[in-house]
This record gives sequence, C-alpha cells and structure tokens, in this order.
Amino acid sequence: MAMMNKTRDLIEGIVREASQKWALNRETSLKDEIEEMCQSPSGRRKWISHLSPIANVVVGRCSQILNVSMDELQSNFNSEASETIRSSSNYARNFLEYSCFRTLALYTQVSGHLSDKAFRRLAFDMMLAWEAPSAASQPTLKVAERTTGYEAFSRIAPAIPIIADVVTCTDLFDVLTSSTGGRLTFAIYEKYLGALDRAIKKMKTQSESSLLSDLRHRREERILEVDGTLTTQPVLEHIGTATRPGRLILTDHALYFEALRVVTFDKPKVYELADDLKQSIKPELTGPWGSRLFDKAVMYKSISLLEPVIMEFPELTGHFRRDYWLAIMREVLYAHRFIQKHAIKGVEKEETLSKAVLGVLRVQAIQDLVSSAHVKYETLLMFNLCDQFPGGDVILETLASMITSRRLDRTNQSSCGNGMYSLSALGILSNLGLVSQISMENKLLVSEIVVGEMTSLERAVNVARINYKHLEKAQASINGVKVDGLDAKLAVMKELLQPMIKLQDFLISVARWDEPIKSTIFCSLFCFIICSIEATFQADYKRSFSAVELFSLKSHLGRAGNG
Repeated sequence: MAMMNKTRDLIEGIVREASQKWALNRETSLKDEIEEMCQSPSGRRKWISHLSPIANVVVGRCSQILNVSMDELQSNFNSEASETIRSSSNYARNFLEYSCFRTLALYTQVSGHLSDKAFRRLAFDMMLAWEAPSAASQPTLKVAERTTGYEAFSRIAPAIPIIADVVTCTDLFDVLTSSTGGRLTFAIYEKYLGALDRAIKKMKTQSESSLLSDLRHRREERILEVDGTLTTQPVLEHIGTATRPGRLILTDHALYFEALRVVTFDKPKVYELADDLKQSIKPELTGPWGSRLFDKAVMYKSISLLEPVIMEFPELTGHFRRDYWLAIMREVLYAHRFIQKHAIKGVEKEETLSKAVLGVLRVQAIQDLVSSAHVKYETLLMFNLCDQFPGGDVILETLASMITSRRLDRTNQSSCGNGMYSLSALGILSNLGLVSQISMENKLLVSEIVVGEMTSLERAVNVARINYKHLEKAQASINGVKVDGLDAKLAVMKELLQPMIKLQDFLISVARWDEPIKSTIFCSLFCFIICSIEATFQADYKRSFSAVELFSLKSHLGRAGNG
C-alpha cells in the first residue's frame, strides 16, 4: 500500500507540473493557439502532419502531461495498435483517441481533478479535436471553440466513467443540450463537471460519517443518499395503519429507515436490496385514513416482511422527490439482480456496483443543473434503462460477458493502462477515493470504449436504440393509419369524446402537479368557486329562513288579534 501511495504521489506531481506549465504558457485562447501553430508549424511547437491544428494542440498537451515527446507518443501508438487501426483511413482520429485515453487514465489519478480547470478545458477540447482530427478537416474555429456534438461526446466522455457511460450517454447528452439546440457548450460542460465534483464530495462525507457505521462495516457499504434529516421535510414510513417520520438512508446494498425520536433517531430498520428476497419497489398512493390521494410514495415488498412498507416523500408541488428516490433505489436493486443472475463475484461484482454508484452520482449532478420536471431519472441510470428499454436484456447480457471475461493482464499493462482502452468504473472510483485503492492484480479491463473500434457493448446499445426508433415509427404508422367499418365508428366516437379526453388528461396533470403553476391556479380557482357557491347558498338560506320567520310571526299576530 505504501508503494502504491508513493506511485500515486509521483504521478500527481508529474501531472500537476505539466498542467501548470501548460496553463502558464497558454496566455492566449484556443483559437489564437491554433492560429499560431498554423502560421509556424515548424517553429517552436511540434507539428504532426497527419493531424489538424486543433488535434495537434490537444496531442501536444497530452504529451506534456504524459511526459513524453509527441514523436514518442506516436511511436508507442504505432507499436501497440493493431494493423487494422494503424492502416485505417481514420488514423488521425485513432491516434488522437489513443493520446486522449492514455492522458485521461493518468490525469484522473490526480486527486480533485474534476475541480481542476485545466482538466475541464482539456477534456472538452478533446471532443472538439475529435470532430476534426485530420489535416484534411478544417473546422470553423469560431464554431469549434464553442460547441461539440453527440458523436464526439459519446467517444470521449465515457472514457471517464464518472462523466458518462455508453448505455445512458445519449440521454445524458440530450439533457445537457436541451437548451442549446443539440450542441454541447463548454459553459454547460464545466457546470456539469462542477456538479459532479460536489456530488462526489457529498458522498465521501456521508460515507466517512458515523451514519450506520456498525452496520456498514460488514459489507463495506457506501452511502449513496440520505433524506429526512430536516424536521420540515421528513420521510414518512407507513406500516399498516401506523405512520412514523424519520430518516431514510440508501447504500449500495440496502435501504435503512431510522424513526425520529424527540432529539435522536431510533435503531435503523434494514430493507435489503442485495439479497434475493423477491423484492419489488414501485410507486404508491397515500392519504389520510387509508385513502389513495397523493402520488408521492414508494412501496417496498419482500418475502422477509409480513406486509409491505410504504415510504412517503411529502412535498408541496409535484412528486419529483419520490421519483428520484424510486429511480436510485431501483438502480441498486437491479444491479444486485444482475449480479445474482450472472453469478458475478469478487472484483467483477465491485465493478458492477461501481457502475450503479457512478450512475447515481451523475443523476445527483444533473439535479443541480436541470429542473427536475424535465428529467426522467430512469433514463440516466444504466440498470433502470435496461429494465425498461426494448433490447435491454441483450445489453445486459453483453455487459455481463464483458465483465466476467476481461481481467487486466498486469504483465502487459502499465500502472495507468496502455492507452488502447478507457478506464473501468472501479478504477475511477478508486481514483476518486470512494473505494480503497486497488492493486494491479485486482484491476479489470472492462472499459466501454476502445481506440478505433466499437466494443460489443456499444454495438448492442446502438442496435437496441435503432430497433426502438423503428418500433416508434411503426407505432406511429399504426396510430395514423386510416380505418373503416367498425374501426371508423370507433374513431368517430373517439373524436366526439376528444374534449372529454383532453379534460381528463388535464385533470390528471393537475392532480399530479406536473405543472405546479397551472395546478396552483386551478386549485385556487376551484376553491374560490366552492366558497362562492357556499356563500350564495348561505345567503339564500338566510333569506328563506327570514321569510319563514316573518310568515310565522304574521300568523302568530293574526291569531293573537282574533283572540
């Protein structure tokens, strides 16, 4: 362990020194740096003729961080890459990927790299260079300096598993570019990495705290999320007719609920996610006296419980808090089901759980950037998405094959990998300090990205997404096809009932608080109408009562007069 710490300290020193030199020398913008290289390719800077100006800049930075010359870096690529990759028409892009993967594998061993502005800029510039890697491709500098597209993001971002993974990469990119027309800006990318850094620090703090210290020690569980610590926003546990407020804690193995006392919390109840107990987790409705009014709860069932447990997440508007917890609880449960189904053990099991942990961290980061109303959490979590996605079973079978069949050959790999493969999830968690440092014999070669090739996982994801698009088109065609006979009559009836259907959809949307402003206005208006009707009724009642009293009085007076 001491040797590993010394090696890490040495790596950190080399990388920090190189990045500081680059930062000090880089007094101009990327555009000016490229223009300088274009004007004097044989000057003080090294120039590789196969590469575009921006690719030369990025490879130059990589060589400084790796502490090798650009010529040596290219020579290493030529010796390590297969003949197919070297002779490919995409030689420039393949060499760029190799340089990027090697650099990222080394750079991510530096503690706090996500908060390093030089790392953020370099990781983004790698994507810009990927879009125009060869000398023949000359992008418009003004455009290239600002945004990058999906293809570049999907090749470079998953090389750092904390930033993205192959399965959910498309959905993550769509969320990040929802306000920028499908192109990723550096400003948003930098904010995203900053949010990731904060999520990691929060998880570290929670896992290093005294929360569940005795219970977590046995399985070295990591705390992923905690809710209900504020008395103004508790989690409510419903078992039968009993309801108790308290604190809910999710680890990568179980769910813990600590009921709230006056000043402390009760001994935690454990709801297992790792063991095979036929568990199910699904959304649930709650309300006073057993009514089903509020869509803000999650129901947990297992064969170890006599009756289901309902966890309610009260909030004034919407059910985003519940949706978030539902997604991350299911992610842990589905990850363990995957492990059980494929009998995954040892370091391979840790790799699988690491993928789930990284997915939760990314969702937490996205929560900082995007309104919860516009995010479907399950699409950003690998095991959630595969559970719902057509072809998801094939994706998981491919992932299982990758995890169980690839183990790092320590005789052929350097301490940071040979550059042909990207990092593993377990490796990045180790670098981030969320798991103990792993030795070489325990490293895995289960990267999702390979230089110059599509991995089997990438192919499975692409096929599944293509088939899903075809399915959507086919469904749209079925919905839009002309009908006759009985179908025509049903279609006419449907059109006649369309206003009622729209009213029903509107009322459901209001009840779910999908759009809080509309729901608030509707409720206020509805309350005003009810109050107005009640006031009118009371006024009419009083007038009627007064008339009856007057008539009775007249009758009484008349009888008195006659008497």
